[in-house]
Amino acid sequence: MISENFIYLAVFISLLGIFRYLRSIVHGKTRPNLVSQFVWMLSPFIGVFFQIKAQSGLATLALFMSGFASLSFIVTALIVKNGYWELRKFDLICGMFSLLALICYVITHNLGISILFAILADTLAYFPTIKKSWTNPETENNSIYVAGICSHIIALLVLQNREFTNYAFSFSIILWNSVVLLAIYRNKITSIFLRTSVRS
Repeated sequence: MISENFIYLAVFISLLGIFRYLRSIVHGKTRPNLVSQFVWMLSPFIGVFFQIKAQSGLATLALFMSGFASLSFIVTALIVKNGYWELRKFDLICGMFSLLALICYVITHNLGISILFAILADTLAYFPTIKKSWTNPETENNSIYVAGICSHIIALLVLQNREFTNYAFSFSIILWNSVVLLAIYRNKITSIFLRTSVRS
């Protein structure tokens, strides 16, 4: 466990990631999936409320930054012409189940169960972006996912109250951000693996 003041480093890293991702959207290089981003905006903001109730301390800031990031991406993508990924049936189905999980999350009074529903909603929202990153990696930017992993690792390290309700959300975000990065770089990873295999 490290000093809670390190959470401000996590906020700074998040802001850097947000800036780079926003710049990429404006320049037309990145096209975020709005279904994923909408759920990623809602679930962290609701999660902040539950984490405050669970007394997670300053570590809650990392989760707040996740929601703030997605809000800024949605607004920017809607303003910029062709700034977002075209929504397909798969995206909408994932979005529908994510919203159902969020509704269960909001109406459940048990913190542990609520966090599980939040993680379910957040996880389902990753699938449209993972699919897009897998088939069209050029439409994604690694900055926000790397920043998310780093900031939530710091959040886990500064966490004072190590109950499930406090660390589960951050752990889930680290896991699924890593999956998105693997999808983005799968071709490069495969190429490196093949070259290594040929040499051996």
